[in-house]
Amino acid sequence: MENRTKNNETKKNGNLISTGMLLFEFRNVIGNPYIHIFGVGMPIMMVILISRVVATEITDGAMLSNAVTSIFLGIGTMIPMATVLMGYGIARARELERGIPLRMELFGVNTLVTLCNNALAEMVYMLIAFCIYFPIGFGIVGAELPKASGVVLYMVCILALSIIMFCLAYAISSLLKKFSLTYCVTMFLYFGFMILGGMMGITYDNMPEGMQAVAQMLPITYINKDFYMVWKGESYNFMPMVQSYLLLAAIAGILMMVSLKKTARKKHKALA
Repeated sequence: MENRTKNNETKKNGNLISTGMLLFEFRNVIGNPYIHIFGVGMPIMMVILISRVVATEITDGAMLSNAVTSIFLGIGTMIPMATVLMGYGIARARELERGIPLRMELFGVNTLVTLCNNALAEMVYMLIAFCIYFPIGFGIVGAELPKASGVVLYMVCILALSIIMFCLAYAISSLLKKFSLTYCVTMFLYFGFMILGGMMGITYDNMPEGMQAVAQMLPITYINKDFYMVWKGESYNFMPMVQSYLLLAAIAGILMMVSLKKTARKKHKALA
């Protein structure tokens, strides 16, 4: 009976902490300048500039509309990459350096509760970022209005990409445990994904064969290259994209499991 009472009290405390921690984590997210710069400002700036350059080179109206829509959808992937991969990874590395996660555990805050609140806070900010990005895409850039199925599939792809980025950010920050190293690695991945995804001036068709082979393993490539077909409700072969998602998810999952086991071993040694 006493054990049940203790378990119930633990669950209640966990729920109370979860509610308060969500607001706490969201304040931490919006207090991170990197995600405002790279997750909101940079995508907006790039989609406006690149669409303007493309408009001077393409005279055909239909081709221009397809190109602008493709640019708009592709650059949208920068939001989860910056918000989650860079933003969360850097913030967590800074917290690890200061010993904040360990102190929170000592005060009874469950690691799973913290992880869930981190993820929810990142997703809420990302939703706000897209609410800013979409009106600019339709109002200023001139992206095509989508079919309902196109919007749903795009958001599903962005959500799946965000979860993978979250796992990568958690693993990288947990394994490196230093702000400077995590910043360098996540920044390298951020720009590397952009280059291989065809968002930095080199399109997929103009890449060398070696780069194309690597680019085919990234979901960003497919979203940037031809997701405008899905956006407009046209038929599309999802198999290569799904394979790229599964591959990247497997890499992120393996790294996260390694980081969790490494952290668990250190805690066990510390308690012993």
